[in-house]
Amino acid sequence: MLQSIRLLADGCSNFNEHCIAGMQPDAEKMAEHLERGLMLVTALNPHIGYDKSAQIAKKAYTEGLTLREAALALGYLTDEEFDAWVRPDKMLEAGSNG
Repeated sequence: MLQSIRLLADGCSNFNEHCIAGMQPDAEKMAEHLERGLMLVTALNPHIGYDKSAQIAKKAYTEGLTLREAALALGYLTDEEFDAWVRPDKMLEAGSNG
């Protein structure tokens, strides 16, 4: 048992030293993933309803658009409304509806 624990500890140390140490997050890539994420469409449900939100998500997915681009193309909301309603930072708060 102790040998297994030591082996695991050594493996963790090596993983950290050779794989993790020095890694830096790519903020630009993270922002791109966030902008292209379809799950943010749930923030629109209380404002425009499930059906329109689903249409936005489907258009974004099938045409390779962002949610903003799809929502604007469908004419369901304005840039200002999108910015006010789709707030990833607010969606992380406990008890938040986005």
